[in-house]
Amino acid sequence: MLMPDDAKKGSLWVNGKILPWEDATTHLIIHGLHYASCVFEGERAYNKKIFKSQQHTNRLFNSAKILGMKIPFAPVDIENAKTALMEKNNLTDAYIRAFAWRGGEEMGISAPATSINVAVGAWYWPAYFPKELRDNGISLGTSQWRKPAANTAPTQSKAAGLYMLGTMAKHAANEAGFHDALMLDYRGYVAESSGANLFIIKDGILKTPIPDCFLNGITRQTILEIAKDKNIPIEEKIILPNELYDADEVFLTGTAAEITAVGQIDEQHYTVGDVTKLLRSTYETLVRS
Repeated sequence: MLMPDDAKKGSLWVNGKILPWEDATTHLIIHGLHYASCVFEGERAYNKKIFKSQQHTNRLFNSAKILGMKIPFAPVDIENAKTALMEKNNLTDAYIRAFAWRGGEEMGISAPATSINVAVGAWYWPAYFPKELRDNGISLGTSQWRKPAANTAPTQSKAAGLYMLGTMAKHAANEAGFHDALMLDYRGYVAESSGANLFIIKDGILKTPIPDCFLNGITRQTILEIAKDKNIPIEEKIILPNELYDADEVFLTGTAAEITAVGQIDEQHYTVGDVTKLLRSTYETLVRS
């Protein structure tokens, strides 16, 4: 999705200061760019309130800790920065991106003396997919790229480097005519899409892969909470690819994607069913409550 032109007329928060968009710059020679030492959060605000803002901030700090980066601000500073930026940019509904990266004081794999920089951006961003796809479901094509084992990558962090696989997978899926990619993990089990968690419904039971080698998304956790409140049976389990083709409904969850129905995986087609619609409508009410 293209960055909206209006965003570039706003401001960003960078290392404690609110700056005009065009002044919020960094040097080309930074560790975060060359070695992917960067962590980030994607958040949405509805009616001027950032949904589960504190959970996102906590995860940002945890991701940084996993990568050995000490953020030079307190969590409350990031919370205040997000609020101040929303006000500065006069936003009601918005997408917020908070991120931290290593600077350019050292160049090389080992760079313990680099500064840790932090920034927050906020802009209006509509639904990730248009209404037609929302009503009928997006299509996924199975990717050749797989999610790595937890002992080979920091899979419980929201680290920029991990998203290289998602980018390659989605580009290939788009070129093949699909809207997004279905990714398996290193064992051949179903994992998620290029950047959103996956659920299936079979015989009224909500099933989702165990997030042992990919991120346990905040929206994913929210949907599990909603399903529990609605007395929908839940199974977090290993899901094999052939189980997808026998599913009654499939959908994705993520801050950007929100609740996105899936209408096709490879050659298999699905109907956007009642359980998906119920969970989606309940989520939409919750985030605006």
